[in-house]
Amino acid sequence: MKATVIKKLFLKLKAFYLKIFIYIGRIAYRIWFYLLMALPILILFPGLLITSASDKLYPYFFKLARIWAKIILFGMGFRVKLKKEQEIVFGKSYMFVANHSSMTDIMLMLAVEKNPFVFVGKKELAKIPLFGFFYKRTCILVDRNSTKSKKEVFNRAQKRLNSGLSICIFPEGGVFDDCDLVCEFKNGAFRLAIEHQIPIVPMTFADNLKRFPYAFLAGGSPGKMRVTIHKPIPTKGLDLTSRNALKTQTRDLIYNKLKKYHELT
Repeated sequence: MKATVIKKLFLKLKAFYLKIFIYIGRIAYRIWFYLLMALPILILFPGLLITSASDKLYPYFFKLARIWAKIILFGMGFRVKLKKEQEIVFGKSYMFVANHSSMTDIMLMLAVEKNPFVFVGKKELAKIPLFGFFYKRTCILVDRNSTKSKKEVFNRAQKRLNSGLSICIFPEGGVFDDCDLVCEFKNGAFRLAIEHQIPIVPMTFADNLKRFPYAFLAGGSPGKMRVTIHKPIPTKGLDLTSRNALKTQTRDLIYNKLKKYHELT
């Protein structure tokens, strides 16, 4: 009887210390991620500062940003597995969209797409030390609670598109835990694409949620990151009455691809 009690106590202690060990590992992995975000910025700081000072120099900033992103993905032990359904024409303006489930979505988007683009993203990210400084200088920030801010996004996006750049938006509008693979899409990306008659390029990120969940203590692990760059969806000749159909078509494409990826896992 006494041996049984001692055995149960031992198992409880073992489970407790294992849980503590797992939490410490998760925290360490997160800290390593933030260090990887910061260190390349410090090393590349002079170049990033100069190239982010002018819209004309932005393509050079974009190249440095891609180096930064690849360092982080490599340092975290992520292996990108890329599939292209069609080559993207370099120098042409597009609207890049993808499902959004992780902070690594930003790095992965930069790593897989060579065409210079500008992110449209929430203003809260500008508060992140170092990263936020350049994020605010180069990206189009939106306050989702402000109608005025949303209108300004369209003006700034038009200026970037007129200079030959592309735009990238995660149309779910954030990371949420209560959706079936992909949340409902917001209208902004599709309105912009139609108004500027630029093709939409959907991308499916299959493993980012598993590799590096958004919640701080949710875990994560090195491994593959599968990406599909889908065929561009043309918007030429469409008007705003087609916005909802275009939004649904894009979301369904990403959702169905995610389902296939999950079936293969």
